[in-house]
Amino acid sequence: MKITNILFSILFIIAAFLQLNDPDPLLWFLLYFSGVVICILGLTEREYPMLIWIVLTIYIIYSTYLLLSPTGVLSWYRDHDAENIAQSMKTDKPWIEETREFFGLLLLIFSAVLNLLNIHSRKKPGTSTLN
Repeated sequence: MKITNILFSILFIIAAFLQLNDPDPLLWFLLYFSGVVICILGLTEREYPMLIWIVLTIYIIYSTYLLLSPTGVLSWYRDHDAENIAQSMKTDKPWIEETREFFGLLLLIFSAVLNLLNIHSRKKPGTSTLN
């Protein structure tokens, strides 16, 4: 789990600073930086499950919005034939940005869930951690 947290920390730090040129930089900087905090806490084996649950709830609510919004992931998949999201952003194709953001949130969700599982496994006597 330590290697996973190190890799996710690096990924989320890079993503957080890349967001500074985004139209909504503060929101996305804070979302990715919260992922860094969770991973670093996981590295130190400090247990703050309530913090992780709160942040995870925010990730899930926002990813659900991006999934269902009129220019979100479902629109990208259904109405735009899941076109390449690696292409450059255009104002007439907002589903590209929202789909990218959705997948970023999925990575944050995955990381948070792994850390919650690791905390849970450390609390059970006789079980190994996800190291």
